[in-house]
Amino acid sequence: MDENGAMAKNRSTSTEQRKIAGVPLNVRTIVFVVVAVLAVWFILMNTASVKAHLWGLSTVSAPLWIVLLVMLVVGAALGWVLRRYRDRAK
Repeated sequence: MDENGAMAKNRSTSTEQRKIAGVPLNVRTIVFVVVAVLAVWFILMNTASVKAHLWGLSTVSAPLWIVLLVMLVVGAALGWVLRRYRDRAK
């Protein structure tokens, strides 16, 4: 009980992380792994050659999996930069 006579809540169970093979797992980690596996699977299933128009300046022909991989990397980099910016703003 605390000083007001109320029962104190046990918060240790909500902050503990489960570990599998020494790797801490939480919801964010599980979602990241699922999205990464789906993205890689989608990239590997799309192997046809496509033309990409680069802002009207030129046109590049490349396998679709390369275009998708570049977009995945660019998206991950932007997410990382924006998160660092948000954390610094706090």
